[in-house]
Order: sequence, then structure tokens, then C-alpha cells
Amino acid sequence: MKQFDIFDIPPTKSVAIIGGGPAGLMAAEVIASAGHAVSVYDAMPSVGRKFLLAGVGGMNITHAEPAEDFRARYSASAQFINSLKQFDADALRQWVHGLGVDTFVGTSGRVFPTDMKAAPLLRAWLHRLRELGVKIYPRHRWLGWSEQGDLNFSAQENGNAITKTINADALVLALGGASWQRLGSNGAWVPLLRERSVQVNELVPSNCGFDVIWSEFLINQHAGAPLQGVGLSCVDAQGMPRQILSEAIISAYGIEGTGIYALSKYLRENLAENGSALLNIDLLPDFSPEKIVQKLNKPREKNSLSNFLRKQFNLSPVKLALLRELTSKQTFENPALLAMAIKKLSVTLTATRPIDEAISSAGGVAAKELDASYMLKKIPGVFCAGEMLDWDAPTGGYLLTGCFASGRAAGNGVVSYLRAAHVR
Repeated sequence: MKQFDIFDIPPTKSVAIIGGGPAGLMAAEVIASAGHAVSVYDAMPSVGRKFLLAGVGGMNITHAEPAEDFRARYSASAQFINSLKQFDADALRQWVHGLGVDTFVGTSGRVFPTDMKAAPLLRAWLHRLRELGVKIYPRHRWLGWSEQGDLNFSAQENGNAITKTINADALVLALGGASWQRLGSNGAWVPLLRERSVQVNELVPSNCGFDVIWSEFLINQHAGAPLQGVGLSCVDAQGMPRQILSEAIISAYGIEGTGIYALSKYLRENLAENGSALLNIDLLPDFSPEKIVQKLNKPREKNSLSNFLRKQFNLSPVKLALLRELTSKQTFENPALLAMAIKKLSVTLTATRPIDEAISSAGGVAAKELDASYMLKKIPGVFCAGEMLDWDAPTGGYLLTGCFASGRAAGNGVVSYLRAAHVR
């Protein structure tokens, strides 16, 4: 076995990380644990702001489904999927436990901290980073590179606006996508990389709502109403059916909610290709068409058709309103046609909502621009992680897990890069 001496140990190097979200902070932990001096720069007054927002109403950290099913939720490169194998949902839970925060699995398979809150987890994590010597610089907005290759920032220090130039031995970019701009993810980094000939695919909304042209009646009476226990489906760009049993919310502009977010990738792609997209809603997923027809053929007696439907099927007011909205009078009065409509109401989506309203964004740095360690091939020593990479995933813990896993992978890439530079 080879004996190592002090000259085999890489000296402490300086590493800059731009972006204080989960990906950037995870990279900071990995690199600082290897003995390097890490500085995290973030444009906002504090780090982890989108992480904290994700915890409002319950911090869904990851998902406990089988590993293969878990990874199948991602639209991503083989490299990104491999990062999920190296730091999967179980590893993430163990990491959370190591911060002194317990977790539990909800009935849906989603994993939460026992107190359901993000703030205690973030505080424990920042305490660990401080103990590792990580320095955090808020209110530092990255402006790109100087002619000498240093990092330029506009910053606020002691209430004064200043410009700063930083030199580092390695750089991790974890700048996020372009959703929720008020929390710091605004996509301003895209032209900075494109100027260096790095391919950045267009940032588009994901896990988002969609525009629908509703009647004034539906908007006035039912905007904000939940569609619970419905089947939602569409056909993807390859003609394959995609479906989920979930819920949605009727909004003044159209439709949104958990089930819509799960199908947003396929709906968005259909919109891009065809200019519109069809979303199908099964109002009674527990009933077969035959069972519905059988009930519809029962004597109505003195009940109106709407009241009859409500009593026979326990349809909520918003489900009844959607039936009226999306079917003709002839369909509504024909039991066989009405049964078909109840099982498959087709809604035409006209556009995605603006990217700033989306929970996340897809697109970003193309996978071919990165080597196996997440370093940009065209800019040696610069690594990328998190939502700024070109991948997509639904809500339910998948987004956070992807950011953690890619941040960890980029951090390991930096450590290997600095070690190899020392050996050379």
C-alpha cells in the first residue's frame, strides 16, 4: 500500500460559490469538509430564501418511493441521474438526521421533517457550515468575469454600494433558474455563460399553472375552488398517455395545482409544438362509464338534473359547473354522452403561466457542456449545480433532492479538480 506524506496533501485552496440555495450550500459543505477555504456569495440579504419558501405549509424534503421509480420522475441526463444514485432519497434523509432533524414519511410517500418546518433545518445546516469555516457574503450580485478571469460583484457593505473583484482557485455556480425572481432566481446569469460560448437552453416554466379561457360565470362563482379526487391525463409529445390521480384548482386565469404540476412538462411541450394543449379530467375516477350510465338512467323524479347528479355522484358545485362549462346541452341530456363527458372532460390550455410564477424552471446549462465532474468543458475550474442545469422534475421532494444531489456532485468535482491540480 502506498504511503502518503505531507506533500501528497493538497494545500488549502480558495473556492467561490455563487448562489446560496441547497445546491450551493451542499457544494460548500463538501468542499469545506475537504479542507478548502470556501466563500459563498448570494445576491439576496440572506441565503436559502427559496428553500424557506418551499417549507411554507410543510417542508417536503424528498420522497420515499422505490429508487427506480424515484429516478424515473426526472427528465435529465445520465450524468444527473447518476448523481441521484450517489446521493438518493435515503442518503438525503440520513444527512438531515445528521443535522439533528428527524423525518417521517407521509401517507403520500413524501418525506418531511417532524416539525414540518424548513427554518430549523437551515439554521442547523448554517451552523455546521460556519464550524467548517465557510464564509457567507450576502448582497453580492455576480456581474461576470473580469478580463483577467477574476469574479466581479456589485455588493452592499455597511450600507454602501461597492464593486468587488474576487480571485478563486475554483468556482461553483449554483445560480438557480428563473422562477420566483424576488427570491433571487432571475436567470441573469444566462448571457454571462453564453458570452463564453456555453450552450444554455431556454429557461421555461415548470410545475406551473396554465391559461384557460373560462366563462365569466365560472370565474365569478368558482375561481379558487379545488377539484379533489380527479383523474388528470394528457398525451405527451411522443403520443404516450400520461395520467395521475390527484387534484387541481380552478383559477381566474385557468388551472393549477399538484396534479397539473405533475403533468406540466408534457402540457408545456404540447403547447410549444401545437400552440395549445388538451388536459383531460375524469370527474369520477372510481366509477366506470357503465356504472355512471346505470345511475343516470334511474328515475329523476322531481330533481333537476344538476341536483340529481349531485345526489347520485356527490359531485361538488365546481365539478357540476365544469360539466356545464365544457359540454353542450345535447350531451348533458344524453346519459351515454354525459357519462363519457364525466369520465373525460377535455380542457384546452392556451399558454403556460409566466415563468416567474412557476415553482421551478426547466432548461439551463446543456448536459454536453459539462464533464463527468460537473465542470464546464469550456471554462476549466468552473462547476455548475442545481436548477441552472437542464433538468426537470415534479414537486413532491424531487426538485430539492435534485439540487442537493447535483450540489454534492459538483462539490466532489471541485475537490477532485484541486487534488489533480496539486499532483500536476
